[in-house]
Amino acid sequence: MKRIPILLIVLFTFACKENKTETKLTDVSKAKEISKTIKKDSLIFPEETHFKSLRQVTFGGDNAEAYWSFDDQQLIFQSNNKKWGLSCDQMFLMNADETFNKNIPPMISTGMGRTTCAYFLPDNKSFIYGSTHLADKECPEVPLRKNGRYVWPVYDSFDIFVADLEGNITGQLTNSPGYDAEATVSPKGDKIVFTSTRSGDLELYTMNLDGSDVQQITNELGYDGGAFFSPDGTKLIFRSSRPKTVEEISKYKGLLAEGLVEPTNMELYICNADGSDIKQLTNLGNANWSPFFTPDGKKILFSSNYEAERGFPFNLYMIDVDGKNLERITHGETFDAFPVFSNDGKNLIFSSNRNNGGGRDTNLFIAEWQD
Repeated sequence: MKRIPILLIVLFTFACKENKTETKLTDVSKAKEISKTIKKDSLIFPEETHFKSLRQVTFGGDNAEAYWSFDDQQLIFQSNNKKWGLSCDQMFLMNADETFNKNIPPMISTGMGRTTCAYFLPDNKSFIYGSTHLADKECPEVPLRKNGRYVWPVYDSFDIFVADLEGNITGQLTNSPGYDAEATVSPKGDKIVFTSTRSGDLELYTMNLDGSDVQQITNELGYDGGAFFSPDGTKLIFRSSRPKTVEEISKYKGLLAEGLVEPTNMELYICNADGSDIKQLTNLGNANWSPFFTPDGKKILFSSNYEAERGFPFNLYMIDVDGKNLERITHGETFDAFPVFSNDGKNLIFSSNRNNGGGRDTNLFIAEWQD
């Protein structure tokens, strides 16, 4: 995604939350039972009972949005690590068993412009990603405040490209005016979902792997983005900030006209892959985002700060696809987000501020998952 200007979200404070949910967290006694089976690991907090083990993958900079190849052998992620000579987010390739402490992984984007949301294609030899390099080889400016409020830039120079694992661009999937990014691929290997402003609003669209048969999925005013398919490819989960009042609508339209959105209040929505039967999944308040289906397709893992009074912490939560049985998964005091399951369901990669020495680095961690 321009899904987030890679973790700069952790530098800013959200407004006080509105407690709009009646959903209850699951009984902690169940967690205590499972915790007896956990292998001692200094990276795992005692309450994080779904993690059998936890391995830190990167050390330094901002690293996020890591996605597995279809065979679970490799991962693509984005980083702006200045020690790697970067001025803004670029894409990097790693084997699933690798760790990058002092060594640098191979960069597989062009090194030009700003990139976002790389995702493997089914052949495991190519991937898609968003990039601004056609408009400008330099990194675009990153506005993060507007009238004292935290905002994300929505660059109209983003388009979606196909590249091989050596970084050679082999195709361009979008060329419409405006923002095209946040692309992910169905586990079935037949469709791509992405966010675009081609209608004048930030809506979800699907297309074939070659960019053909573009279909609009959402059509309600507001920012719909960060979408992922269910394991069987029949449903979509996504985040949305949908203004309701006259004041909210005016503010949203004004910011969008400047290429900005304010992401401090977002809820999760679920729908069929063709856009039918859209339902609001959460009503928690504050920011609920980066959702991903569990391997059985019955639950959603996501990041939220709904329990925070002033912005932090962001933790991972899990909820049934019908909005019931909310469960807190991580128990950090700063930031956990971007959870993505391996295709075999055995591992979870996510981004976290844990173990960063009290600094602002956001690193990748791979957890061995247990129910």
